[in-house]
Amino acid sequence: MRNIKDVVREKYGETARRVAAGASGASCCGGAPCCDTVDPITSGLYDDAQKSGLPEKAVLASLGCGNPTALAELKPGETVLDLGSGGGIDVLLSAKRVGPTGKAYGLDMTDEMLALARENQRKAGIESVEFLKGEIEHIPLPDNSVDVIISNCVINLSADKDKVFGEALRVLKPGGRFAVSDVVVRGEVPDEVRRSMELWVGCIAGALEEMDYVTKLAKAGFDAIDIEATRVYGIEDARQFLAGEGLDVDAIAPQVEGKFISAFVRAVKPASKECCGPTCCS
Repeated sequence: MRNIKDVVREKYGETARRVAAGASGASCCGGAPCCDTVDPITSGLYDDAQKSGLPEKAVLASLGCGNPTALAELKPGETVLDLGSGGGIDVLLSAKRVGPTGKAYGLDMTDEMLALARENQRKAGIESVEFLKGEIEHIPLPDNSVDVIISNCVINLSADKDKVFGEALRVLKPGGRFAVSDVVVRGEVPDEVRRSMELWVGCIAGALEEMDYVTKLAKAGFDAIDIEATRVYGIEDARQFLAGEGLDVDAIAPQVEGKFISAFVRAVKPASKECCGPTCCS
């Protein structure tokens, strides 16, 4: 049986190939094609001002659930890392925010997405960007090397979120900021949804319950943890993301109404403590 990572890689690779070939729309957060519907998760995340100046294919390949670059308060000169950078839209937007003295990294495990992102970077003419191949559970950057970590509807796809949070803490500088958009669950959801691999790839079944998210970030070592809902999905949204998954939509939709949210998750890596005396380091 294929694992979650293989399915995610396959689905996101397929999306990248479709966009590169000139398809008019990407998939619903990595799941089934949604060209004929308005996807409740991925739609309307970027305004016209943000999209202007970006390659069309960077916008089409956006599969997120929020807009972390608009909420992360990026500053000129900072180093930013986007976990699961896809077609590169959030990396390119971040590079504009941190300016020529800053740096924006994108990390993705899918060759097709990396090729698309690098082509989008070339078309945008932005030099302070580097796309890395790797997994978010094993970030290929040194300790204490990044000021801000962003991500857009990707952490929920990982089967080992504790490892992701541990790696995020490792590469952040002391005082560095974790500022991601993700799908979060409020309350219990049916087992059928949790078991569905296709829904996992579609940013739903792998989502953490809100307090579990807070607990795992705290366990990893983060402080100042905050989860802010940016969208709450209602019953019609539930019908859209459950349709075509072999589930009894009429029975399950009322059970998930209002339980899935897009959220902006903030946390901070504790600053280093200075040694103030001869025995404090022992």
